[in-house]
Amino acid sequence: MSPAIHHVRPNARRGAFRTIGDAVRAADHQDEIRIAPGEYAERLLIIREVTLVAEEGPGTVRLTAVTPGLPALELFASASLNGLTVLSADPSRPLVLVTAGTAELQDCDIAGGRVEVVRSSSLRLTRSVVREAALAGVHADTTGTVWLTHTLVTDVEGTGVVVSGAATAHLTDSTVRSVSGSGVRVRGEATAVLQRCAVDGPGRNGLLVEERAAVVLAECRLKDAAAEAVRVLGSSPRAEDDGRGGVRISGGEVTGAGAAGILAAGTGDVLVSMCAVRDSGAAGVSADGSARLELVDCRINDSRASGVVVRGSARAVVADTTVRGAQGNGILVGERAEVQVTGGTVRESAFSAVHVAGEASARLTALRVEDTPEHGIGVTERARLTLEDCRVTGCGLSGLHLDGYAAVTVDGLRVRRGRNGITAHSQGEVRVQDARVVDVERAGLTCGPATTPEFTDCRIGGAGTAGVVVDEKAAPTLRDCVVSGTAGSGLVVARDGDPTAVRVTVKDTGKNGLFIGEGGRGRYEDCVLSATTYPAVHVAGEARPVLRNLLVTDTDEDLSLDEGAEPEVDGCASRDVKKPVWPASGTSASAPFAGAQTAVAGPQPPVATTAKQDGGSGDGVEEVPEESLEDLLAELDVLVGLERVKHDVASLVKLMQMVRRREEAGLAAPPLSRHLVFAGNPGTGKTTVARLYGRILAAVGLLSRGHLVEADRSSLVGEYVGHTGPKTQRVFEEAMGGVLFIDEAYSLTPAAGSNDFGHEAIATLVKLMEDHRDSVVVIVAGYPEEMEHFIDSNPGLASRFSRTLLFEDYDTPELVSIVEHHAERHQYGLTDSAREALGAYFEATPRGERFGNGRTARQTFQAMTERQAYRVAELTAPGETDLITLRPQDLPEWP
Repeated sequence: MSPAIHHVRPNARRGAFRTIGDAVRAADHQDEIRIAPGEYAERLLIIREVTLVAEEGPGTVRLTAVTPGLPALELFASASLNGLTVLSADPSRPLVLVTAGTAELQDCDIAGGRVEVVRSSSLRLTRSVVREAALAGVHADTTGTVWLTHTLVTDVEGTGVVVSGAATAHLTDSTVRSVSGSGVRVRGEATAVLQRCAVDGPGRNGLLVEERAAVVLAECRLKDAAAEAVRVLGSSPRAEDDGRGGVRISGGEVTGAGAAGILAAGTGDVLVSMCAVRDSGAAGVSADGSARLELVDCRINDSRASGVVVRGSARAVVADTTVRGAQGNGILVGERAEVQVTGGTVRESAFSAVHVAGEASARLTALRVEDTPEHGIGVTERARLTLEDCRVTGCGLSGLHLDGYAAVTVDGLRVRRGRNGITAHSQGEVRVQDARVVDVERAGLTCGPATTPEFTDCRIGGAGTAGVVVDEKAAPTLRDCVVSGTAGSGLVVARDGDPTAVRVTVKDTGKNGLFIGEGGRGRYEDCVLSATTYPAVHVAGEARPVLRNLLVTDTDEDLSLDEGAEPEVDGCASRDVKKPVWPASGTSASAPFAGAQTAVAGPQPPVATTAKQDGGSGDGVEEVPEESLEDLLAELDVLVGLERVKHDVASLVKLMQMVRRREEAGLAAPPLSRHLVFAGNPGTGKTTVARLYGRILAAVGLLSRGHLVEADRSSLVGEYVGHTGPKTQRVFEEAMGGVLFIDEAYSLTPAAGSNDFGHEAIATLVKLMEDHRDSVVVIVAGYPEEMEHFIDSNPGLASRFSRTLLFEDYDTPELVSIVEHHAERHQYGLTDSAREALGAYFEATPRGERFGNGRTARQTFQAMTERQAYRVAELTAPGETDLITLRPQDLPEWP
């Protein structure tokens, strides 16, 4: 017997039912009920398998709930509904309740309450709308399955779709929007599969996963979530064999999240592949707790914090992924997290591209880092890093920066263009092999105080200052390394520096090949030094290095010694050296060597303690011996130019002397701030005067030491929350008893609207200045206009920096005098015609942003000595006058 067809017409007298409920009760199994247009106010119970159809299409039949608190439609058996509109006035209650069988709703409009599926029932919702509900739009708490296809869930005061218990949900080509809670929430032991779905503008998360749920997102779009777009607080683990379980996101995009784009926390296990994450309000992708995260071939762009963050005890694998434009770090790893990064690129991050801190562990393989204003890769605290075949380009600070007690192993690193190559300030175990550093502004390798890094088979080329700098008490090991084309010396060793250099080649340097500063030590064996501009090896006073089997070639001098130098020389030789000290066959003595006393030519990196006229840029702390006030004022007076500054300093000295006398007389000191603003363009002598000012205050008795500690933004501002305060305090404590000089201090002031840690550094400084007002003098320096804005940015700064010293640009005669100062210091002399030509040269030099004042004068002098050296080298038999005379033709090319 074929199924019967029943008709429902509200106003029928015979041949049809007047209510839908009457028709359902009269129908047999699998009968069809055709409903005429109209309003039907009734509670409909489906107790047998039937089909309900709106006779004239969707929207013509409106079923309205009549019993408060009860569903308008409740299904106790499988049924199919086509084109019905179901309405309720109580959005917090179920409007459609499925308790048994499988309900199939097509082209339906469910308004004013949720669709709820319970027990073991199932639901198929196709081309339908669920709207204006509270708590949830669709709630599946069943052991059955729910399918939503081409369905819209909207205007929900709560969560769009909730899948809980042991339910399974399939959402395909569906949309959730305008919900106050999360778009989709999956919890318990539930499973959800979303394909080509969209979640737009949820009030919380786009997708929330909890407990032991499993979710698949394929080609979905999650847009403008108020919190995280994807928030995984727990999930089932992903199986190692077939990859099932956990949360798997493939394709699609996550955009405009108010917090992190994707967050894996708790016990979450998340795999994201070929997905784009853009414009996140916090991190692009973040893992915390004991979560497990895997990113494969993803694009993470323009995050307002870091691009990828891994913290807690989380584990992450990042493969072939691009992170671009992060306003924090590109990749940030902290606490006890573990990360493996293979391939991919991190570029244009506001902070260091990769930062590893805490006790975290990271392995980076074949990663490219490009264009960051801070470090390319930074490792600090007790973190561990293994790095293989990585490339770093265009960093504002160091390509690789190591600090704290970080343990680092490098096998293959390329650093090109940046301020520094590798700066190893970590006191942990550092081993670097096969590193290449090219075209950096400052040093290629820097070994910080008391560090013991090992460098093997490394190449340094084109460093703007020294190739390798060994700081105080550092004891690095260099084996089979090559340093070439440096503007300064190849290898520079500070006091108590104790490197071991074996089979190191140094060539084509702008200064010495090996410069061992006062009190320096070290063992240098089987090294080759060639084509150095100044003596290949210079040993300063009190230095006691061991020089064994060195070969010097193709240079003017092999060795120069300052008074008190005591090198131990064994088997060293020279070849093609114009003024050799070492014989071609080497010496046989193994004792302190007494060679010719020759002053090193040219100012050296930070190991020297003499202040530089051009303002300098050395790092670290300088100990200052006891000096007389008269001598210090005389030293200030002989500086070129700076007449206004000299007058201001002299006036300050008189005030300080009066303060001191009042204190000695037992009188209260007047309310006088000793902190200063130095406003002026680069190269106008700000650092030199700051150094002298500290020594003057020590001579007056207002500072106990008078030493100078130089700092800038990178010294004070941290790269993650909680890092800035301690970092600023450490620098401040180094300056106790002396002067803290902060260059480009305006860079601490964040740009409007940015989430920067510069404000925290300023606040910390203001408090420390108040707590230690008598122990430290703080001098902030920078461009005049920027410094004015900087002081105005914080009321605490304005009250503490009440005096500004203006450093005016040098005029042409003063620039000529600075060049003459350098020439006299390095045993050169200018002819009258050279002096006149030099004045014309400076007069023609543009005074734009790139003009460096005293620094430009120093660079001009260096260029003149180089051109003079090339010129004299062409002479057949140059005399002593030729060697020391600078002529007009030695000037650089005119601007």
